[in-house]
Amino acid sequence: MSSIAADAQTRIDNKTKPPGSLGLLEALAVQLSTVQNTLQPQVEPARIIVFGADHGVVAAGVSAFPVEVTAQMMTNFAAGGAAVNVLAANAGASLEVIDVGVASDLSHLESVLDCKVRQGSRNLLEEAAMSHEELDKALQVGREAVVRAVTDGQRCLGLGEMGIANTTSAAILTGLMCGCDAQTATGRGTGVDDVQYSWKQVVVGQVMERLADKTDDPLECLREAGGLEVAALVGAMLEAPAHRMPILVDGFIVTAAALIACRLKPSVRDVLFFAHQSAEAGHELALKELQARPILQMDMRLGEGSATALALPILRGAAAIMRDMASFADAGVSTGE
Repeated sequence: MSSIAADAQTRIDNKTKPPGSLGLLEALAVQLSTVQNTLQPQVEPARIIVFGADHGVVAAGVSAFPVEVTAQMMTNFAAGGAAVNVLAANAGASLEVIDVGVASDLSHLESVLDCKVRQGSRNLLEEAAMSHEELDKALQVGREAVVRAVTDGQRCLGLGEMGIANTTSAAILTGLMCGCDAQTATGRGTGVDDVQYSWKQVVVGQVMERLADKTDDPLECLREAGGLEVAALVGAMLEAPAHRMPILVDGFIVTAAALIACRLKPSVRDVLFFAHQSAEAGHELALKELQARPILQMDMRLGEGSATALALPILRGAAAIMRDMASFADAGVSTGE
């Protein structure tokens, strides 16, 4: 345990409460102090970043919704009408929406940041989703989003995504990184029927088989089976430790990105806080692989950063406990010893 982590644990243990009585809140407070290297942690101001991109594998019939929905939802974000807009505002967080690879022209949406690498990834069932150059560019989009947030004075980030068919990509990456089969890693995503669900499992299994000898190369797995927005999420996570930036991880897709990022740079795990455990198959397995304890469990599976907005006030509370709650000595309260 680092010196700051030990000091934070001692500080939280000496607050006016029975040891451990605030449960997960205490662990969050200690982790925040450790990430930010201070006993006065802060998570305000906070920003939620949503990366959007399309997936060529939608052509394989793995989603209940057509590819056009990604662009339509990006428009909804721009208009302020999506769940993440409402929940971010409720949580007092700003929202940044980034087009990494939507298969439509969104240049008319002034509030959507245009960082498009290409119009959607390739069909990962048939070929690599991205070229090496495209992967590098998408990773850089994520890195630059974190640097921009740091420059803007943000002290905590929530990461979300939007991309029709991206649960297929997440299932493949989860299966490869966790060593499970396609059936375990694959969920219903946007709500596919039984026939589509069976076919989706076949698609995930075929790609996992193709990449079975590449599991020791997480970057190549990401290039082959990821999406542009998933790569941007990985890039953001890889950048965060250098800035001591706490990252709230949303659901299944963002956690799949975390699996890749943590394999590439183990120190990434230290800055990650997991907003919830979603109802999507495979998410629980990914969380266990990362030894993560989710803050919330509400049977959500929307994505788009929605759970990070809900978890942010809890993280804010953890920081306040560390900073402001009296110790036994401060309050003159007997410890019973």
